[in-house]
Amino acid sequence: MTTKPPTTDVLVIGWGLAGLVAAREALAAGRRVIVVDQEPRTNLGGQAWWSFGGLFFVDSPEQRRFGIKDSLELATQDWFGNAGFDRPEDEWPRRWAEAYLQFAAGEKRSWLRSLGVGFFPVVGWAERGGYGAIGPGNSVPRFHITWGTGPGIVAPFAAAVEEGERSGRLTVLARHRVESLIVTDGRVTGARGSVLASSGAERGVPSSREVIGAFEITAEATVVSSGGIGGNHELVRAAWPERLGTPPAHMLSGVPAYVDGSMQAVTAAAGARLINGDRMWHYVEGITNWDPVWPAHGIRILPGPSSLWLDATGARLPVPLFPGFDTLGTLAHLRRTGHDHSWFVTSRQIVEKEFALSGSEQNPDLTGKDVGLLLKSRLAKGPTGPVQAFLDEGQDFIVENDLESLLEQMSRHDGGELLDIDTVRREVVARDREIENEFTKDAQIGMLRSMRGYRGDKLIRTAAPHRLQDPAASPLIAVKLHVLTRKSLGGIHTDLDGRALDAQGIPIPGLFAAGEASGFGGGGVHGYRALEGTFLGGCLFSGRQAGRSAAAAAD
Repeated sequence: MTTKPPTTDVLVIGWGLAGLVAAREALAAGRRVIVVDQEPRTNLGGQAWWSFGGLFFVDSPEQRRFGIKDSLELATQDWFGNAGFDRPEDEWPRRWAEAYLQFAAGEKRSWLRSLGVGFFPVVGWAERGGYGAIGPGNSVPRFHITWGTGPGIVAPFAAAVEEGERSGRLTVLARHRVESLIVTDGRVTGARGSVLASSGAERGVPSSREVIGAFEITAEATVVSSGGIGGNHELVRAAWPERLGTPPAHMLSGVPAYVDGSMQAVTAAAGARLINGDRMWHYVEGITNWDPVWPAHGIRILPGPSSLWLDATGARLPVPLFPGFDTLGTLAHLRRTGHDHSWFVTSRQIVEKEFALSGSEQNPDLTGKDVGLLLKSRLAKGPTGPVQAFLDEGQDFIVENDLESLLEQMSRHDGGELLDIDTVRREVVARDREIENEFTKDAQIGMLRSMRGYRGDKLIRTAAPHRLQDPAASPLIAVKLHVLTRKSLGGIHTDLDGRALDAQGIPIPGLFAAGEASGFGGGGVHGYRALEGTFLGGCLFSGRQAGRSAAAAAD
């Protein structure tokens, strides 16, 4: 007996945030939709569910309430100074950047508010730069935390998908791994692949790859929204650019193992061009998760500006590579040292005020929308519960009451044999001498004092300047930091309608791409560097564009 393949107007491959947004838009246009993903249903929402929920807005009400003067012109200056577009294939990424900035300064916030999404009132200042007006970094705070973190931003789009299922207009097929796109007379008309065995794996936990069957789906339009390569360290190392030094022998994973880049080759085989594969976004403040969900599971410290940052030998990082200032500049510098780790030397007072942990599960107050817990954890004395758990259980943390004891334990720690202990001691003592005076030649101390002029930083993000060895700020804490994989900044080349382009720049009929699979738009909307809070926003914007265009193409 021959079973006719299922047909649909729009096929969405990948149910991360971009895929859910695209599916919602196609449903709103009256189209029938099928959503497929290789993982069990527990993973609906993909990486976005695990995120801190940071969103980039320009001249928002939250900014204005804190006296932050932002504008589209200033944000454009920052974005393009950050991106450094310099390749012929950057034409569409440039256009995507311009369009996204208009979105972030315009309807993005009101659109999300209309969907029930709210925002934490204090705006964060990520990627602070420090190079000059037209160099990398955010000139002003723009990092808005979603009330509910990642699950909060996923919720309205997951709800739309579920409503589509109830109405019979949308079908979700879990455990369906796409292995090829169907091309008919030059047009993509669907996909085929393997059906994987049912899995009871919890969210983020690796699932079986046992094949139990095959499938084929025909569609008028197909949207690839399958994410990046951060869970596949072999692909990360293969794409690693020389400008970022040598790829690390040891990395932590900031994303689940299913972020494997498998759809890249599949999409390229259908004729789509992949661009900017050497542009990537990884962190150097990764810590080993004491309670891991996926292999090599790491958590990023979102640091405030006060900790002393040393390389593996104990040398202080150069200006302006301070915590929270320049992610890729710091990555490139540390990779050229020849070592895979670095160190924070800090105090408990700094940790309790400045250490936030990336991830929805590491922020139960914000994720659970628990105002009481938020006030207790963010404003009361002491680290948040998740940070305290790392202090107690984390293998990368050393806590001692005095500098000599700390230095001894650092030297005994894995990798500590590389430290020049005299250099570490000298750096700590010199920094403490500088901070005892209102005047200083230490640029980091000057910057952190300046940042406390912003009420948001002073309230919850930047500790009062103090000596690391001040008994009132004790104990002293050292943190071993690792490279943490996260985002692909390149991907499938697309035009502003999300249409996948071939090697000649011509749209491939029936094929669209969104989210990280498309470099968050165009094949690399960020250029070389991201301004933070722009990954989820890129998924929202590119998913919306691709979903609307795919729906129109299915007429």
